Amino acid sequence: MFGRWIESVWVEKFSSPYVHIVFGARQTGKSTLLKQLIPDAAVWLDFSDPGLRTEYLRRPEQLIALCRGLELRRTPPYVVIDEAQNVPAVFDAVQHLYDSDKTRWRFILCGSSARKLRVIGANLLPGRSFIHYLYPLMTLERPFSESSDLNWSVRSPLSLPLGKALKKPSFPGVELIERLTFGDLPGVATAPVQDRADLLRSYGSVYLEEELRRESLVKDWVAFSRFLQLAAGESGRMLNYAGISKESGVTVPTIKNYYQLLEDMFMGFRISAFSGSPRKNLLSTARFFFFDLGVRHAAAELPLDPATVLANPGPVFEQWVGIELWKRLKYLGTGKLVYLRTKAGAEVDFIIERTTELTPIEVKWTTNPSLSDARHLIKFLSEHPKQARQAYLICRCRTRLQLSDQITALPWFCL
Repeated sequence: MFGRWIESVWVEKFSSPYVHIVFGARQTGKSTLLKQLIPDAAVWLDFSDPGLRTEYLRRPEQLIALCRGLELRRTPPYVVIDEAQNVPAVFDAVQHLYDSDKTRWRFILCGSSARKLRVIGANLLPGRSFIHYLYPLMTLERPFSESSDLNWSVRSPLSLPLGKALKKPSFPGVELIERLTFGDLPGVATAPVQDRADLLRSYGSVYLEEELRRESLVKDWVAFSRFLQLAAGESGRMLNYAGISKESGVTVPTIKNYYQLLEDMFMGFRISAFSGSPRKNLLSTARFFFFDLGVRHAAAELPLDPATVLANPGPVFEQWVGIELWKRLKYLGTGKLVYLRTKAGAEVDFIIERTTELTPIEVKWTTNPSLSDARHLIKFLSEHPKQARQAYLICRCRTRLQLSDQITALPWFCL
C-alpha cells in the first residue's frame, strides 16, 4: 500500500465525535484510503451499487434500524457510506442518529459530487460535521525520479508540515514528462504505461456520462461533450464564456452552469485575479483549471502521448505547477492562490496569499533561467515591499539558483 499525506490528519480527525463528510473527484482514492484507515467498519454501504442505491432511495430510514441493531461497544463502531450523494435522504437519517446519541457511532459519508446535494438543499449537517477533501497525488506522495539523488536542502514556496510525513512508501518516482502527460490520479499512476491512455479516456466517457445521466444533471449530453472538450482545451487560461458559447452553440448561462458543474464534481477550480495591486489596468477575470492534467488531455481529446505535451510544453508545465500549489493550499486549509495580469500583458503566473504574506511565482520551461525571465517578479516585489519578500521562478534548471537576493530559481522537482 502507498501512503497519502492526509492519512495522519484523517486518523486524528476521525476520532472526533462528529459526522465526517469526505469529498473528492472519482478515482482520487477516497474508498481505498478509507478502507486502509477503517478496515473493521461495522457498516459499509456503497451507493454506486445500483441495487443497494435503489433499496435505500425507497427506504432511507432503514439506515436507522441497521445502526441501532449494532451491538453496543466501548469503542464507537464506524458506519461508512460511499457515494452518499446518490441517496441524499441518508444525511437526514444520519442526523437523526447523531442527535439521538453523539458517541454511539462514528459516521463517515463519502461522495464524488456535491452538485445534487447543493441543488436540492441537502442536509450537510451544519454544526455536526467536519468536511474533508482528497485530491490527486502531490509530489510529496509521488516524487520525481530526478529528485532521488537530491543532497541539498530546499526552501519550497509552499511546504507542507513535516509532522504529516508519510508513514507508508510513496508512489513510484516519475519523470516530469510522464507526469505532464498522464497526470496524477492514483489508479493511473500505478497502472502499466500502456494502459494509462485508455484509463484516462474512459474516465470521461464512462464516469462523467454515467454520473451526469444518473443524476439528470445535464439534459443535452452532446452539447455538454462539446463544452467539455473546449473547456479542457482552455484549461489554465482566463474564462471566456462568450467564446466557448459561440464555438459550442450553447448559451452563455448554460456555459456558466456547466463550469459550476465541473467544480461541484471536483473536476476543476478557479484562480481569481489579484486585487491588491496599485496598478489601474489589471484584468479581473478568473482562470479555470482542470484538477488533473491526464483528465484534462483526455477531455480535450488530445493524444495521450509525450509528443503532444512537448509540442507546446510551457502552458502544460504552468498548469501542473498551479495544480500542485492549489492542492497543497486546500490541504493546509489556509491561504489562497491568485494570479496577476495587466491589459498590457504583464503577468505573474501565481501568487500565494497567506495572512499578510505574498509569494509571487513565475513558471518557465527554460533550463537556463536569468533575471530577464523574472522581470515581472521584480516589478511585483517593488510594488509590495512589506508583503512580498521572496519570489520564485519554477523552471527546468538542474539545481537551485539564486538570481538575486529576493528571487530564487527552483527546479520543478524541488517545488
